[in-house]
Amino acid sequence: MMRNLLVLSLMLVPVTASAQQGSILFDLAVQFDYSLLPEGREALRDQIPPQTFTSMVLLFDGSESLMKSAPRTEDEAPSELNARLQGFVTRLKMGSASRSDHETLVEAYVNYEDGSVADLREFMGRDFLITGEQPTYAWRLTGEQSEFLGFTVQRATAVQDSTNIEAWFTTEIPTSGGPGGYGGLPGMILAASIGDGQSVYSATEVDLDVVLEEGAIRPPEAGNEVSRDEYEEIVEEKLEELRMLNGQEARNNAGQDVRRRTDDARRPVSDRPPGGAGRK
Repeated sequence: MMRNLLVLSLMLVPVTASAQQGSILFDLAVQFDYSLLPEGREALRDQIPPQTFTSMVLLFDGSESLMKSAPRTEDEAPSELNARLQGFVTRLKMGSASRSDHETLVEAYVNYEDGSVADLREFMGRDFLITGEQPTYAWRLTGEQSEFLGFTVQRATAVQDSTNIEAWFTTEIPTSGGPGGYGGLPGMILAASIGDGQSVYSATEVDLDVVLEEGAIRPPEAGNEVSRDEYEEIVEEKLEELRMLNGQEARNNAGQDVRRRTDDARRPVSDRPPGGAGRK
């Protein structure tokens, strides 16, 4: 145990001094919550993909990084059917009390030298610029190794605010960064699973020969600027409002069902529809 801790402490020495610049293309996969499907619409489960994918690109050098949406190609344009399904899924998520159904990471900037971060997130139709210091993750190295996109990667885990995080990083890219603002390991994170697979970042392409244009990496400026604590309070307040609304709607629906059954029971038999129609 002491030997592992010593190895970890040595490995966590800042590595940005020898870092290189580059770009990494990531797929962000978010699991769809099928419990959102209304009663009687379960057949749509076979039509709705289990995950939604977003392509994002991470630009980095020895001192800072920026993750943002990757340009969409013509091949990625949604079909008419997919667009209709996406519209249906969007309407379902509007009533969800799950954070991931209302929050979108637009840009994530990290300054490795002073530890500052600036995240641009869209939440419930509003843009928030979250500024402050990069979160500190209590990473635990598991000793597991594998190969990913031609790089030797190591597995690390952490728990942050009751959320399980698993990351695979490579010391062959000596930059202590990663997708979505995750970092703090002795190398670049190429894959990360958050919330036991609820959200998964997977690198699909690594380019270490790219020459970044001047100003390509800079913090976002749009959005209502708030601290991370202020943003978390806003998120929790709005999600609690949704939970209360959903609970009230469920009680109202239950009450309407009881009233329908009561009214049906009170109607004379001769006035009731044939075959018991109208009963639940």
